[in-house]
Amino acid sequence: MPPEEAHRVEIHLDELVAARGMTLTTLADQIGLTLANLSVLKNGRARAIRFSTLTALCDALDCQPVDLISVRPKVRQ
Repeated sequence: MPPEEAHRVEIHLDELVAARGMTLTTLADQIGLTLANLSVLKNGRARAIRFSTLTALCDALDCQPVDLISVRPKVRQ
């Protein structure tokens, strides 16, 4: 089995939260997630995200998943 490649998924929570004048604490309370778990997601350390969490984030931030998540291009060697 090949070694696990570091993921290239980026989460844009900081930008979206700031653009809406919110704090992570407010967002965490609004969607029912702990601040610790929201920070794990924000910092790119999450290994998965539930669709229900993604839906709650999109509802609270008035955005679409594409606004929240992107994938960095693969580096060609």
